[in-house]
Amino acid sequence: MGLLLKLFKMHFLIYIISSFILALGISLYSVPVVVRVARSLRFLDNPNERSAAEYPIPTLGGISIFLSFIFAATIGLSEEVMPELVYIIIAVLIMFFVGLKDDILTISARKKLVAQFITAGMIIFFAKIRFTNLHGFLGMGEIGMVPGVILTFFAIIVIINAFNLMDGIDGLCAGLSMLAATAFGTWFFISGHFNYAILSFSLVGGISGFFYYNVYGNKNRIFMGDTGSLILGTIMSVIVIQFNEFNIDQTLPFAIASAPAVSFGILIYPLIDTLRVFTIRLLQFKSPFVADKNHLHHRLLTLGFSHRKATYTIIALNFIFILLVFALRNLRIIQVMGFIFVFGGFLFMIPAYYIQKRKLIKKRDHQQQLLFPGSAYRHLKNRRKAVMVARRWSAARASDLQKTH
Repeated sequence: MGLLLKLFKMHFLIYIISSFILALGISLYSVPVVVRVARSLRFLDNPNERSAAEYPIPTLGGISIFLSFIFAATIGLSEEVMPELVYIIIAVLIMFFVGLKDDILTISARKKLVAQFITAGMIIFFAKIRFTNLHGFLGMGEIGMVPGVILTFFAIIVIINAFNLMDGIDGLCAGLSMLAATAFGTWFFISGHFNYAILSFSLVGGISGFFYYNVYGNKNRIFMGDTGSLILGTIMSVIVIQFNEFNIDQTLPFAIASAPAVSFGILIYPLIDTLRVFTIRLLQFKSPFVADKNHLHHRLLTLGFSHRKATYTIIALNFIFILLVFALRNLRIIQVMGFIFVFGGFLFMIPAYYIQKRKLIKKRDHQQQLLFPGSAYRHLKNRRKAVMVARRWSAARASDLQKTH
């Protein structure tokens, strides 16, 4: 029986490796083609205050990731063994076209959000992928249809936007996506969920080819654009949900007791950085979707890191977090989440501390001052005082005008 199980696993391991190699080969071949087409059509990212480009660089690298993932996943899997696959692909296809349009013509954040809700609906109601259990978090286990759907909508939207916002410097979004997909894919394989292992490593292969040209490319250097980051967020949201669902039955081999916290820890950088940046923007009374340079990778660039050094530093820290959360996997969810927020928050503050210590920011630049919770609170307090003074002045001015008339 043990021999048959090993042969069964070996059979699927061949499928996984083949899917990875196929996706990698398609990605390596297709990127130069996409680069030539993007240059001929002038679909370029020109240097500006927010762009990572030092000279015009082709975008649309997400096309390569999309093609390689779709080909490898559909050849390695089928609707018979994975009925939800067709709906996952449709969801990815929706985000692909939204990202493509945004890279070419630019669309508003509101329209992108609407498309994300449609994508989430496809995943929840057609692919039948949603949260059904909280694994004992806050004393709650199985949850009903309505709260499960609401939670799943929220998780999908957050993860898609986290990956979209993370695409700020060379290799960061691609590198962290490869790391996360490898972590999830490895667990899927050893726990016997081979279909999602194939899905995960098809994604790793597709990203790997793009990563090479994005980070090390000279002649064929390319950015993934929203086309790439949106589809990566969509696929990762599906993987995260299924990782949690497959861990509900704790009697199964390799089941993880604190699966929600572990999945959060695997995506520590995109999730914590998004939460931090959204908080800063809201404290400034700005839309959370307005672009700025408050991400951690921007802080590392301010400290003098190169794009490549900043990317590998963040990937290394995220890798350490993955090892730590897997080591703590059998603790309670609240304990693991507490560790993630305390230790993760501390690490995120280190670049801010050195930026202020070296006086690399302007004292009157409020956007740059919002690095610590205390400074954010002071900024909000001063902002409220300014609003109250303005209101009193307006009221006094109106009173004087009435007396004049």
